[in-house]
Amino acid sequence: MRYALTNAVLHTGHAELLHHAVVISGSNIEAVVPAATLPADLRTYDLGGLHVAPGLIDLQVYGTHGALFSTQPTTAVLARMQEAFWEQGTTHFLATMPTNSPALMREAVVAGHAFRAEHPNGGLLGVHLEGPCISHEKKGAHQAAFIRAPDATELREWLHAGPGTLRMLTMAPEAATPEALALLREAGVVLSAGHTNATYAQATAAFGQGFAAATHLFNAMSQLTGREPGVVGAVYDCVTACASIIADGVHCDFAAVRISHKLMGERLFLITDAVAESPDGAYQFRHAGDRFVDRQGTLAGSALTMLQAVRNCVHHVGIPLAESLRMASLYPARVLGLQHHLGLLAPGYQASLCLFDDQLEPRGAVVAGALRLRNPA
Repeated sequence: MRYALTNAVLHTGHAELLHHAVVISGSNIEAVVPAATLPADLRTYDLGGLHVAPGLIDLQVYGTHGALFSTQPTTAVLARMQEAFWEQGTTHFLATMPTNSPALMREAVVAGHAFRAEHPNGGLLGVHLEGPCISHEKKGAHQAAFIRAPDATELREWLHAGPGTLRMLTMAPEAATPEALALLREAGVVLSAGHTNATYAQATAAFGQGFAAATHLFNAMSQLTGREPGVVGAVYDCVTACASIIADGVHCDFAAVRISHKLMGERLFLITDAVAESPDGAYQFRHAGDRFVDRQGTLAGSALTMLQAVRNCVHHVGIPLAESLRMASLYPARVLGLQHHLGLLAPGYQASLCLFDDQLEPRGAVVAGALRLRNPA
C-alpha cells in the first residue's frame, strides 16, 4: 500500500516541518516532501494538524494494562502488551523479565523468540533480562532468593533458546566474570550496569570491558559522593557510556533528569520501567497512584508511558520537544544498533511513527506502514 500523511507537524529527528507530507510505501518511508508536490492520484490521510514523530522505543518495560510479562512470559501476554503500546504511540519495545528462576527467565526468551517469529513486523525487538546477576545490597524490589552468580551454562541456554532474542542484559559489574562477558559480547547482547553497588573504579573498568549502558540511572546503584563517585559518577565521566532514566518525578527528581541531560546529552535515553497489577507469582505489584509498589510497599515500577515521559521532559524538566522525542526514539535505537532503521522520520526508515496532539496525548501510530488512528478521549 502506498499513501501519504498530510496536514501534520512532522518531527523528523532533525527538524520540525510544516506543510510537508510523509509518503509511505509498504512498511517503509518513501519520502518526506512538500505537500503541494504530491501527485493527485496518491491516496492521502489528512491528520488535522496532529504531530507525527518517529515511533517511541521502550527498552525496559514489564507490562501494561493488566498484562505482566514478568509473571506470565507468554506470547498471549506479549500480544496484549503490543496492542496497548501501539495505542500509546510506543511502536517498539523490549519485554523485560526481572531476576527470577532459571526456568522462568528461559521461558521469557522462548516466548520472545516465538512471538517475533509469529509477528515479523511487530513491535517486539527482543527481551531484556534485568538480572539475575545483581547486587544484594542494591536489589530494590528484586527477589533475593533468585539472585545468583553468572553461570556460563545458563547464559548459553538463554542464547540458544531464542537466537537473537536476548538483546539486553542488566548485570552488576562487580558480579561479572570474564567468561560471562565474552559469551554475551560475542552474542551481541547489550550489557547494562544496574542494581549494582560497584565503586567508581569498578564501573569505569566495566564500561571499558563491554558494558555499554547503565540501567535506570540513580535507582538501585551507588551514588555520586565527594569521596566515592560510584556508578553515577562513572556514567557521567565515561563518554562512551549511555544510561536509561525514568522521568516520572518519582524514581528520580526532575532536576536530576535535567542535570544528567546537561552532562550526558545524547547518551541519556528514556524508559518507562512500567509494570502492571499482579496478585500472583513472585512479583506481586499494586498500583499506588503515580507508581507501583510490591507487597512490602517498595517502589517496584512506574505507571508511565513513553509519551508521558516525553511530556514530563518537556513540561517539568525543560528539555525541548525535539530532543525529548529523540530521547524516546533515536537514542534507544542507537543502544540496540538500530539507528539506521528506526528512530528517524526519513526516507528508507521503517514507517513506524507516533501520532499525538498539541497536549502530547496519543492519537495513533503507524506500525510498519499500517496506519492506526484513535479518537481523542
